Amino acid sequence: MSEQKSSFEGRWIIVSGASSGIGRAIAIELAHRGAGVVLVSRREDQLKQTALMCANPALTEVLPLDLSDTASILPGIAALVARRGRLYGLCHCAGIVQTLPLAASNPERLRAMFDLNFIAGAELARTLARRDVLSEAGGSILWMASVYAHVGAPGQIGYCASKGAITAAARAMALELAPRKVRVNCLSPGFVRTPMTEGENSRMSEEQWARIAGMHPLGTGRPEDVARAAAFMLDPANVWLTGSDLIIDGGYTLH
Repeated sequence: MSEQKSSFEGRWIIVSGASSGIGRAIAIELAHRGAGVVLVSRREDQLKQTALMCANPALTEVLPLDLSDTASILPGIAALVARRGRLYGLCHCAGIVQTLPLAASNPERLRAMFDLNFIAGAELARTLARRDVLSEAGGSILWMASVYAHVGAPGQIGYCASKGAITAAARAMALELAPRKVRVNCLSPGFVRTPMTEGENSRMSEEQWARIAGMHPLGTGRPEDVARAAAFMLDPANVWLTGSDLIIDGGYTLH
């Protein structure tokens, strides 16, 4: 019996934030499933490390971009398409989190979160949806949201707002792009231990970490847990899945 062909075979997917954490894990998972992966981040050295972890170097592209410079996105992707052909998908994982009480949530700090978490993703999606970029067969866009798009937390006003913007925009985008066979979905993870979250909470004690884990009935997550869910949402075989927001949080939001 011949080996079953992967539904990702022959399809290229952009993964932003692929230099570490959840983005890196998703890129590795997609590569393992046969996809061509385009690794996007401003940290070229770390992207090269991610590329070494992917299953097939011939189907891995390193595309260093500073996503805060949205004007660089279209030229960078256009050059990629000229080399590799049209693209199938996008997974926007790049983002920042800052714990800021309301008194410290000035416009500059809020704008920094929105610029990377939402605006950069919107520009990546707009570029992917161009008729000279998107595969003629359609495609799939996945936004990395958060449980904080659904629940609140002290000190997370800007982060909650930026992730809520993602889930709202994705629903509208799913309707707009459906006639072109482009699916748009979100993933909303709970607390996942990554370099970003551990850096943000570096002053926390083990007791505080344990308290956070205790709020998740199945414990805190790993990047690989989110990566498997992302692959499911992006999978070309799931042709009827759009406008969804999959909460993957070890039971955190059940409280």
